[in-house]
Amino acid sequence: MNTIARLVNANIKKCVGFSVNKQIRFISTSKKNRETASVVNPTEETVCKTEEKTKNWISYGFSHTDEKEDRLIMHTIMFLGISLVFVFGGFLLAYRPADLGRDWAHREGFLELRRREQEGLPLVDPNYLPLDQLILPTDEELGDTEIII
Repeated sequence: MNTIARLVNANIKKCVGFSVNKQIRFISTSKKNRETASVVNPTEETVCKTEEKTKNWISYGFSHTDEKEDRLIMHTIMFLGISLVFVFGGFLLAYRPADLGRDWAHREGFLELRRREQEGLPLVDPNYLPLDQLILPTDEELGDTEIII
């Protein structure tokens, strides 16, 4: 066990550049040998990577291991979210065609009025539907229903 502690201390010394005077003890609380954890020799790369992770960096949530990848994804999503969605989305909303048809209905109304004036017809026909095609309910079917004209 002491050899493992010495290896860890030596690898930390290579990465950091100075000696760390901490004693490492491996204590087993289990009575069975099968429940004890096995210790793997740490390599220089794993110890150095852990030292690199400990610098002052808070992840944006896109990558918890690589700072450059985390910042790249964050900046890409912010660019797409703000520039493309808000700027171009607002442009499309501002300059979209009139989807409610108000302009079309207004124009068609003037064209119909001009046609009726040229043909000498009344502007609004009182018999829009022929009376023989109009089916109204009888007084018995209406009953006590109030009719508002």
